[in-house]
Amino acid sequence: MFAGHAAVALAARSTLPRQSLGVLFAATYFIDLIWPVLLLVGLERVEIDPGNTAFTPLNFVHYPWTHSLLTAVLWGIIFALIALRGRMRPTRDFLLLAAIVVSHWFLDFLTHRPDLPLTPGASGRFGLGLWNSIPGTLLMEGALFAAGVALYLRRIDARRAKGGLALWSLLALIFIIWASGPFAPPPPSSQAVAIVGLLMWLLPLWAHGADRQCVVRHDHG
Repeated sequence: MFAGHAAVALAARSTLPRQSLGVLFAATYFIDLIWPVLLLVGLERVEIDPGNTAFTPLNFVHYPWTHSLLTAVLWGIIFALIALRGRMRPTRDFLLLAAIVVSHWFLDFLTHRPDLPLTPGASGRFGLGLWNSIPGTLLMEGALFAAGVALYLRRIDARRAKGGLALWSLLALIFIIWASGPFAPPPPSSQAVAIVGLLMWLLPLWAHGADRQCVVRHDHG
């Protein structure tokens, strides 16, 4: 899932008004931000396997340190501590930021074939396999993304042109990357996947800049 994770960050902006959209993007994508680093150092492994699912040619062979449920919870705690600079106050923000990180596993559970472990070393693998259907994935994840955008737009005044341009270009990029995924040629190697994956670190920075240039409404939530 890609656009669906962005939807979580966009929707959470109203619930966590103290946190910028950049922080929320970093939270929802945090597991995928760490994943390419672990690919490059050999701790996790992905293979290029066209037809593995209809939506993606990637076969996620081994990624328990980022994509097991247990480590997702641990990464959520670590992220929340970093984002709040080690302070657990307000506790609500701490819990919600950690939950946004963990939400990544549950959204992946909807789309992945059974390849998600519960803990490192566990033999069971889980996933509902929505990626086996391109129309089903586009419909469900597209609906999530549209809902996230709508909820975010309720919180901002996009009348400032610069802010609107930064925001809409970000949303357009996310949509294009996601919607074109099943129709693009497979990547040449797992190393290429990791290198391109590192570019995802730009998304939180872009989201932070776009959010700062938009005027936040104070008459909602």
